[in-house]
Amino acid sequence: MIQRYTRPEMARVWSEEEKLRRWTRIEILAAEAWAEMGVIPKEDLALLQSLEPPTPEEVVRREELTRHDVAAFVDVLAEKAGPAGRWLHHGLTSYDVVDTALSLALRDSAEILIRDVEGLLLAVKERALEHRYTVMAGRTHGILAEPTTFGAKLAVWAFELARARDRLARAREAISVGKLSGAVGSYARVPPQVEEYVCRALGLRPAEASTQVLQRDRHAEFMAACAITASSLERFATEVRHLQRSEVGEVEEPFAPGQKGSSAMPHKRNPVLSERVAGLARVIRGNLVAALENIPLWHERDISHSSAERVILADTCLALDYILDLFTGVVRGLRVFPERMRENLERAGGVIYSEGVLLALVERGLSREKAYRVVQRAAMAALEKGASFREELLHDPEVGTLLEGEIEELLRPEPYLENLEVIFERLEALR
Repeated sequence: MIQRYTRPEMARVWSEEEKLRRWTRIEILAAEAWAEMGVIPKEDLALLQSLEPPTPEEVVRREELTRHDVAAFVDVLAEKAGPAGRWLHHGLTSYDVVDTALSLALRDSAEILIRDVEGLLLAVKERALEHRYTVMAGRTHGILAEPTTFGAKLAVWAFELARARDRLARAREAISVGKLSGAVGSYARVPPQVEEYVCRALGLRPAEASTQVLQRDRHAEFMAACAITASSLERFATEVRHLQRSEVGEVEEPFAPGQKGSSAMPHKRNPVLSERVAGLARVIRGNLVAALENIPLWHERDISHSSAERVILADTCLALDYILDLFTGVVRGLRVFPERMRENLERAGGVIYSEGVLLALVERGLSREKAYRVVQRAAMAALEKGASFREELLHDPEVGTLLEGEIEELLRPEPYLENLEVIFERLEALR
């Protein structure tokens, strides 16, 4: 991921230095397991335990010769150990080290992402409770529907984020697996005790069965959790973008002092942060496709997944970390305009209250079909003429007779909001 969309903590997880530290730790832990079994002399183990990871530059230089990154790493590390270096990588294959270390990186990334989601969830929950009574028009198909509140809209986001958090936690569990089982996963040259020792020290579970690699359904599950989270963020960001449109004007992204919305038009205050969330969410979803296609490897392993994973795993974690933090800032700094919400609510002359009138006519004895026709006729007339829905209803003698004295009560938003409190009670209980 380019530096523009990279935050430091996640960058450290995916840095070359951190990768080599993980690889070195796994090699030393494997040596400790062999030493416990009496294979590696204690004096040699002490030398191995004192090793510092090689630098990325050292490994790159050796890789120019080996054309194999793990082999280059092992060569450089072994040279640092002197004669004791012969015990490094004993009985292992490259992906015993690579996949176990990758699981650590994904687990650490999941921890950061879960924390990010919890931060955004808290921000959304606070704003939802702040605006629990801020009345606005609901919209379906982009068309004014019935009244709701801005707080209720945000409450829906909060529960969606809670599901994202739980999904990422399950993905973290799925990927917290290591393997040190040799070239085809048969433990031919490395006994299960080595795998158990290393995984226990790293806080991983040994894979129940593996080939030369961990099976990529685990990685795809992690990527799917990230992609779904990103899609939710894009949904929220799209809502902000719609509500900020000039014709709507109900909310506005934070706009910093000195910020410019356009190089040409000084009046512009564009929803660029939400648009950035949407764009990077698309990148994350696209990466999921490659992760799914990495599942069907040949036999006990081929290398077709490797090049793709070098890009998609790090980039997905970095991009999702970035947009979670970015959108948290949007939510916290979001400007909300209740007066404009009220204005838009009444923009169509009151037709958004049509269902209440429909049900009232049914309760007064009209068939549902007849009541629907009567109310629809009044609503269409109001919309087409720019007239008052109330006046159109009162001009209908049947409505006027049946609902005499009740029209004003039916054309208010409050009856539509009476049962929203249950949502906010659930939201207050959400942790």
